[in-house]
Amino acid sequence: MAKKSSVEKNERRRRMAKRFAAKRARLKAQAEDETLPPEERFAARLKLAEVPRNAAPSRIRNRCEVTGRPRAFYRKLRMSRLSLRDLASRGQIPGMVKSSW
Repeated sequence: MAKKSSVEKNERRRRMAKRFAAKRARLKAQAEDETLPPEERFAARLKLAEVPRNAAPSRIRNRCEVTGRPRAFYRKLRMSRLSLRDLASRGQIPGMVKSSW
């Protein structure tokens, strides 16, 4: 099980990214718009730099929903390989067949 502080920090980043998504997109579009004068584009870049760093979607870490493990993460199932194997062995994932040989 991952530290609760790490899991909570990641959730806080998710909430912040969702809250600032529209503002970041608007400022980014202004900064990259070639039709605007350079002064306005530079001002948009400065405002974009003032947005909190944790509001960037690239700072969100994919973590297992069950254990909070940050590595070996399956996006489709939103869990780590260890949790997937454990739940599949218990027969708690529909459609997943246990392997044995």
